[in-house]
Amino acid sequence: MTPALNFPPALLLQAQGVRAAIFDVDGVLTDGRLYIGEHGETFKAFSTLDGHGLKLLQQGGIEPLVITGRDSPAVRRRAADLGLAHCAFGVRDKLAVAGDLLTRLGLGWSEIAAMGDDWPDLPLLARAAFACAPPQAHVEVRALAHHVTAAAAGHGAARECCDLLLCAAGRYATLLAGQLTTLE
Repeated sequence: MTPALNFPPALLLQAQGVRAAIFDVDGVLTDGRLYIGEHGETFKAFSTLDGHGLKLLQQGGIEPLVITGRDSPAVRRRAADLGLAHCAFGVRDKLAVAGDLLTRLGLGWSEIAAMGDDWPDLPLLARAAFACAPPQAHVEVRALAHHVTAAAAGHGAARECCDLLLCAAGRYATLLAGQLTTLE
């Protein structure tokens, strides 16, 4: 099967060489809305498309990293369910945390993609080799992004970014073919 997915060649060139991708949570992996119950519990909705995209990144040799300004049991549970090994929750200074994480992983900014939606993500997006944003991201974030997704945050935006990175790495078609053979 020939993949139906197609990205502009210049965009794929920009995303080549990425070995890890940093994702924000609220406004990227979720639609950015917070549902707060009467006892203060927070509820969030996550897309299964995005979750599978993060798993595919791992399978394709690109490490997904989560750095988020909020901390909640829901986010921790989702990260654990997806088997995400590198996550930072409740972060005020995303750049400092990202720098420490990249040092531990032996990676440089030239090997990093980042996806964010608001001002706290700007330092990561400005340094990353490839910056991505969902369409409802703040205008300054969209202006900095190499790619603004067609899909909305919490509704496949992160998956679109994952697919793009896998295409740029030359691994998308192989992963797709592997999925087709498991259906037999």
